[in-house]
Amino acid sequence: MFSDIDDITVNYEEDGVQVVQELDKVVLSRGAWATVIFRYRQWENAKGDYGPDRFTIRRYRKMNDEYRQQAKFNISSVEQAKKIVEALSAWIDEAEP
Repeated sequence: MFSDIDDITVNYEEDGVQVVQELDKVVLSRGAWATVIFRYRQWENAKGDYGPDRFTIRRYRKMNDEYRQQAKFNISSVEQAKKIVEALSAWIDEAEP
């Protein structure tokens, strides 16, 4: 576990292979409840290479001086990410005076 939100990663290694490769991250909120969005790729055995970019939004709660994951939402493709951005942009535009 991690005591600093900036140290949290989605990098994951199994049997000497980096199965999840973090490409970037942005901390969206900090504090006792923190939210982080990650850009990553997953290793695909069939291809012998990493797949396309994916994204995940994760929510962490700090308990006993350690951040623990409480929830996550995986965005499985660039297309899905674009649709989320379009929807949020439209709602924000509607909400602005």
